Amino acid sequence: MISFRNDYSEVAHPRIIEKLLACATQQNDGYGLDVHSRKAADSIRRLLERDADIHFIPGGTQTNLLVIAACLRPFECVLTCDTGHINVHETGAIEGTGHKVVTVPHVDGKLTPEGIRQLFDTHESEHMVKPRMVYLSNSTELGTVYTKAELAEIRKVCDELGLLLFLDGARLGSALCSVFCDLTLSDLAELCDLFYIGGTKNGALFGEALVIINDALKSDFRYMIKNRGAMLAKGFVTGIQFEVLFEDEEPLYFALAEHANRQANRIADALTEKGYPFYATPAGTNQLFAIVTAEKMAELEKEFAFNIEKPLPDGRFAIRFVTSWATTDEMVDALIAAL
Repeated sequence: MISFRNDYSEVAHPRIIEKLLACATQQNDGYGLDVHSRKAADSIRRLLERDADIHFIPGGTQTNLLVIAACLRPFECVLTCDTGHINVHETGAIEGTGHKVVTVPHVDGKLTPEGIRQLFDTHESEHMVKPRMVYLSNSTELGTVYTKAELAEIRKVCDELGLLLFLDGARLGSALCSVFCDLTLSDLAELCDLFYIGGTKNGALFGEALVIINDALKSDFRYMIKNRGAMLAKGFVTGIQFEVLFEDEEPLYFALAEHANRQANRIADALTEKGYPFYATPAGTNQLFAIVTAEKMAELEKEFAFNIEKPLPDGRFAIRFVTSWATTDEMVDALIAAL
């Protein structure tokens, strides 16, 4: 069985494993205060081209709930589109912090300035939760990407309405390496109050690098990490991974994302050539959403693992293929042949 189910099926890139083995008996300070975590943070700041607080968090859902719980007062809520990860795939984790998630319909997987304004305007008094943060992800849950102009327009609306902007970067590497994306890490540092760089879905064992730009949000964040059970005693294990991912002049992090995108683009070209329609517009990232008949889906399931996005009213299915840093040419060739 060849898996296109997700981008975290493999353990980790060999360079990360090699570095961990090399440091196996090395003694380090705990709780993210080690030399490896500091080096990794410095490498990321170099790409940001500005100062920022950087915290290494074990996973994406933990990062999302930490940020939202730390930044919002008890009566404040977070705005997102209906496909947003915090709304659909986090088992009420955000509501568990005491903050409501309010949504508007997505546009090709994305949140729009108009949607933000519409949602904000419906919360007009103290009898409703008060909007305070906008949450979006890049790439989105449908594999689409925000351009610099789109993110700048969202930033403009956030400034006008007094909203914080938080970007979920679980698949940020894939987004930034898409030919349809003109954003850089330094652009994100300019436009967002906080964002994170996802490692779990781009070659790491686990871990996300949370970047806090807004000075007003930096104070006491380590207390929040500890309070919510996200501060690892062996924080250096995460630090070592991000050290490897970002230590080169041309970071391994982006090379891995480019590989995943390149393999997905091969599949996208084959789907187009063979006449398969798309459920979401391909955006050059590592997620593809194709529409197939029930018969074709059953045939593909004999050889390949993938996710069923949703059944469609006409009896066909929208299915998702995901490539990773470890997806080989042979795996893609086999899928193309089966298609």
